[in-house]
Amino acid sequence: MDTKHSKISVLMFPWLAYGHISPYLELAKKLAKRNFFIYLCSTPINLSSIKKNIEEFSLPIELVELHLPTLPEPPPSPEFPPHYHTTNGLPPHLMSTLKKAFGMANENFYEILNTLKPDFLIYDILQPWAPAIAKQLNIPAIYFITTGAVNTSFMFHVLKDPSNEFHFPEIGLHGYESVTLTNFLKSSEKDSFTECFIECLKRSSEIVLIKSFREIEGKYIDYLSELAGKEIIPVGPIVKEPNNKDEQSDIIKWLDKKDESSTVFVSFGSEYFLSEMEMKEMGHGLELSNVNFIWVVRFPGGEKKRTVEEALPEGFLARIGKRGMAVEGWAPQGKILAHANIGGFVSHCGSSSLMESIKYGVPIIAIPMQLDQPINAKLVEHIGIGVEVVRDENGRLQGEKVATMTKNVVVEKNGKVVELKCLRPCNHFDEMQDLEFFKGDEIRSGSNGGCKGIIVLWKTIQDRLESEDETWKLELQWHLMRADLLEKLEKPLKIRRWSLLGL
Repeated sequence: MDTKHSKISVLMFPWLAYGHISPYLELAKKLAKRNFFIYLCSTPINLSSIKKNIEEFSLPIELVELHLPTLPEPPPSPEFPPHYHTTNGLPPHLMSTLKKAFGMANENFYEILNTLKPDFLIYDILQPWAPAIAKQLNIPAIYFITTGAVNTSFMFHVLKDPSNEFHFPEIGLHGYESVTLTNFLKSSEKDSFTECFIECLKRSSEIVLIKSFREIEGKYIDYLSELAGKEIIPVGPIVKEPNNKDEQSDIIKWLDKKDESSTVFVSFGSEYFLSEMEMKEMGHGLELSNVNFIWVVRFPGGEKKRTVEEALPEGFLARIGKRGMAVEGWAPQGKILAHANIGGFVSHCGSSSLMESIKYGVPIIAIPMQLDQPINAKLVEHIGIGVEVVRDENGRLQGEKVATMTKNVVVEKNGKVVELKCLRPCNHFDEMQDLEFFKGDEIRSGSNGGCKGIIVLWKTIQDRLESEDETWKLELQWHLMRADLLEKLEKPLKIRRWSLLGL
């Protein structure tokens, strides 16, 4: 194998959230398979969680530790030990502390960049200081956006021109979501976020990468490019492949015993924790739905330890019996969604979860919670791959609506399982992920010429997509036509049981 000195080297630097680290890692794998040497930089606690994943593939990816500085008082440093240097399980009141410590790590990052001297830097949203440091060292830097184009273009529009409506009326917020957005725009946090977002775009070398694909988000990609004044390059719907070892888990064995398409998977990501009221309403909805379920229950770090049974409504597990399974902390999401017995995904609509749902052809029951999720939920409904559980006028979740939407997706009025499996996952999703993102042997390093080479290669890939064999496009049209026939379902919105568009 070539040594790292004979390859084009890239330092990838995501924000400290697993929802950001995961797509950076998956893109790193794709690049590593194409003659790049990858440095992936994050805090030790984050790197420890992905180390086994990297070792399993024997790829030229080197993990680089970024140590956050000790914070001056207040707050006292003992409140912020290294195991909190991640958003995963972080108590919500410490999020601002994490962002502050991360922002103070610029000197440590300078030493890393100056020592490794990579040919390129690929960076994330909350560190505009990273491309500034790269510029000092004459290293081209490229911004990689891990949220979709619809959400990114919406936020950019709101930040630049809040007085005018978003150009795409299908993406509109509910009243309670508009209140949250208005409060954010009036807050001091808005100024900090706006500065980071705008500067990250401005400092990207000629292009910006985004985790998206034109077949679903083409018009939003074009609008974002117009707003940013830079070419926005979709890298595809990067999704982690499930681990075959997960087949032996108790969850999968339990799921094997259920009927086809009869079960919903319920998960709200690694960074959102249901309130006591939301937990109660979610449980009430699942109980009323009479649908099989797997529910992943998470608690923030630092919280007084409770069992899952204590956190759920009193007597819930006893009443549910063998129809449901509640697990704490983690479940093999990819393996579960790929299972034939899953008929729906109750999701917060995080970007990665949305992509996984599309990949495996699972309809979404959207319950967005925060950040980009409400916009993603609108996209889900607009393209016909799910329904949203609309809250009351005060933004409160209602169990009855959870039950109604869950039944609408999984069962008909007569109680029979809806035959949505005729549109099983499409092989072209994986083909899109395996496109030649970069050809390391064709790019010369260390200069803006390298960045221009990347642009040429990306355009070549896009041309190839546009002139691709028409077979998969015809297959997609057939899938969509068959999906429209499923409108015999008596429900307000159609659920197209496809998975991806051959992309």
